[in-house]
Amino acid sequence: MAIKKLSIIIPAYNEGDTILQVIKKVKSVKLGKIKKEIIIVDDGSTDATASKCQMFRLKVDRPLDEKVKSEKLIVLKHKVNRGKGAAIRSALKRVTGDVVVIQDADLEYDPNEYQQLLKPILDGKADVVYGSRFMGNAPHRVLYFWHMIGNKTLNLLSNSLTNLNLTDMETCYKMFTKDVAKKIKIQENRFGFEPEFTVKIARMNARVYEVGISYSGRSYEEGKKINWKDGVWALWCLIKYRFS
Repeated sequence: MAIKKLSIIIPAYNEGDTILQVIKKVKSVKLGKIKKEIIIVDDGSTDATASKCQMFRLKVDRPLDEKVKSEKLIVLKHKVNRGKGAAIRSALKRVTGDVVVIQDADLEYDPNEYQQLLKPILDGKADVVYGSRFMGNAPHRVLYFWHMIGNKTLNLLSNSLTNLNLTDMETCYKMFTKDVAKKIKIQENRFGFEPEFTVKIARMNARVYEVGISYSGRSYEEGKKINWKDGVWALWCLIKYRFS
């Protein structure tokens, strides 16, 4: 598949401490002749997230070299916090790329791994690619045991309901073609986006691949937001969208 532009969606809620580093990392990724479109959704942040995004945009929104035009950097803003799914839904209305990828605004996922995610799509083999934290030999920070148990439980249920054999349904790194982006209609506002997306791409018989990625997870003290309530809701979403 020929890809001219990659749209990178960055949902951000109170990520003022990391948002500039994430933007710099995303902009520094080398993708050859593939242009980048960066769409940040400030999801009702009460810190400096929005102002830092706008400052960065004014400083760097210009050509990086003569052959590849400057990436667009679009900053959208929700007046109140609505959740990750709502932020992605807002961004999907603005994407113009051939392929879309979700990038969290923290420092847990490495944008330098976009090339690995892109390869199955470039090769014409995949419509959707998941970056799995649980396969491959890339480094992973060791954190919470019960999070691992929760992930494995959700993953098992997801696979049993969708007949997929994913190792990491809850991963942030989901990359998909513009055709998938046009077809899928996201309803969930919070972290229910992950199971909803998985069920819906399975139901549309999309070609799904996984690639191993690194993972530098953060603790709750460092700003992690997902909790056990989101896990319970994810269970409900799997059942809801599988049988609705």
